[in-house]
This record gives sequence, structure tokens and C-alpha cells, in this order.
Amino acid sequence: MRTQGSGKSPTSHDTYKCDVNDYEIRRPAVADAATVHELVAEHDIEVTGGPDWTLDDIADTLKELDLDRDSWLVRSDGRLVGWGYARRNGSSENVDIDVQAREPGAATLLWDMVLGRAADLAREAGHDHAVVDISLYEQDKPMREAAERRGFAPATSFHRMRTDHSGVRPVFVPGVEVEAGSPGQDGHEEVLRAAHRVHQEGFAEHFGFVPKTFDEWTAEMESSSANDWGQLLLARVHGEPAAMLLGTDHFVSDENCGYVRTLAVRPRFRGLGLGKLLLTRAFAADERRGRVGTILHVDSNNVTPALGLYESVGMRPVLVIDVWRAVVRPSG
Repeated sequence: MRTQGSGKSPTSHDTYKCDVNDYEIRRPAVADAATVHELVAEHDIEVTGGPDWTLDDIADTLKELDLDRDSWLVRSDGRLVGWGYARRNGSSENVDIDVQAREPGAATLLWDMVLGRAADLAREAGHDHAVVDISLYEQDKPMREAAERRGFAPATSFHRMRTDHSGVRPVFVPGVEVEAGSPGQDGHEEVLRAAHRVHQEGFAEHFGFVPKTFDEWTAEMESSSANDWGQLLLARVHGEPAAMLLGTDHFVSDENCGYVRTLAVRPRFRGLGLGKLLLTRAFAADERRGRVGTILHVDSNNVTPALGLYESVGMRPVLVIDVWRAVVRPSG
């Protein structure tokens, strides 16, 4: 997934009272993507100095949401002043939210709506509480304060890492063969199924992980316009699936960079250099495609020493996105 920062918060006015009659609240449509992107880009530029979400990112997010139930637009005098959503992760109690707002009154409304919906989503899945996550840029002090006032606390941090390419030399490991995804060709589904098994086992202990069936996993990947199964790499150790990497086009349009969406190594195959092998293969492939670099996100609290791995292949941190978490219970 492309880990994103979240929206502009109410400045510091937690006691701000808004009259719902001051706003027009409606459900969004995919056709609203450009207007929503303008709102989000404005916040990105204010906080980080440049736009982060692309128009395709916004369109993909709107397509993934149940727009009739889980998302809202807030307008004032015909101008979009807020967007928010709540999205449950599978059938788990984990719910991701986002709040983007230009005005404190709109932000207050959206916080209330997304947190209420998060609790309902958990209840609908049979849980008595929701574990709610929101991603915030490290330097976004107003939004962090708004989250803290609502009971959120830092849970983990994701570092966006980047490497720039200049004559990448792939690593080789004896006894290891690497297969690439080959959509439309014989054997492609078998490679996908093997990669799915590696992913599920490799990520089982990671922050926020929720198990998914093969069909759920492939549907989630394919819901993104940036997905490309041709960028899937599967490493086999003496014929046994051991590690996988899935690259996507998430950062091609804005930074001309490849993106490593997922890198997973099964626990009993760790320490063999498979992560470095797949990363350097992906970097070399991105360079052949004419991309100037490759980007990924890494959880700083990862159960494996992933940050050191990425630094060892020449990656450097360029942005920090913190995940704040709260437990929310349905009312009544």
C-alpha cells in the first residue's frame, strides 16, 4: 500500500462548535477525485513542501471505499472544505481513517463521523470495539494534536526510503532461483499463489497485519491502478518458495520511481540474503524501465531488522509517516 499522510486538522480549537447547517454534507463519487485531490495536495504542500497523493491515488481510494456508507464530503458556499472516510481491514476490528479539512468546523464534523463509522464497522463484523489507525506526517503538529485530543497515541512509524539508480548490480545467492510474474502465461497463477503464501507467513507478526485469502489478496492488489503483476518476483530456495517482492507504479507519475509495495521472507529463510537479492533485482528492473530510483516504506518497529537491510542497499529515508492508534467502542 502507498502509506499516506493525513489531512489538515482543526488548528488548536478543540472547543470549536460548528453548526451543521453551515455545511453541505454529502457522499462522494469517483467523479469527485480531482476536487478531492486539490484539497489533499494543498495540505501535502503546506506540511511537506510538495504534493504526496497523486490524482490516481485519490481515484483508487474512492473506488476501494463503500462510498454510500463510509465516506463524506463537506462543502461550504459551494467549495469543498473537507473529506473523510473510515475503512475496515477485512473482517477484523482494524479500521483505517482519514480526515482532510480546510476549516476547523469541517474537521470537527468529519472526526465525529469517521470515528462513529469506525465503531459501527467493527460492530458489523462482530467486534465490541474498533482499533482505529490514522497516518500522520511527522511534522504535522496540528493534526497530531487533534488526534491526541481524541484519544489517539503513536503506535509505529513508517520511513519512506529511496534509492537513486546508476548502474545497479543485482545480487546472486547460490541455490536460489527467481521467477517473475507473467500475466497471461502458463504458470502465472501458481507463482501468484506461492507469493501469497510467502506474504501471509512473512507478515504474520507485523504491525496491523490481517490475514487474507488468496482471492482477497489478489482483489486488493488489483483494485489499484498502479498494480502490475509483471513486477512480482518470487525467490525459491532449492525449489521451495522462500521470499517475494511486489513492485508497482505508485510513484512513476510524480517521481519517475519504482515502488516496492511488499517484500516478505518466510521466517525460516531469513538471514540468507534473500531480501537484498530481490531488492537489487527490483532496482535493476526499475533502471531498465527508465526509472530514476525506487521507493518503499518500512515500519521502524518491524520484527525483522528491515531498516538496516534497506540502508545496506543504498536507500535513504526521505519522509516519516507516523501511525496513531485509538480503541473506539460503539455507543449504546
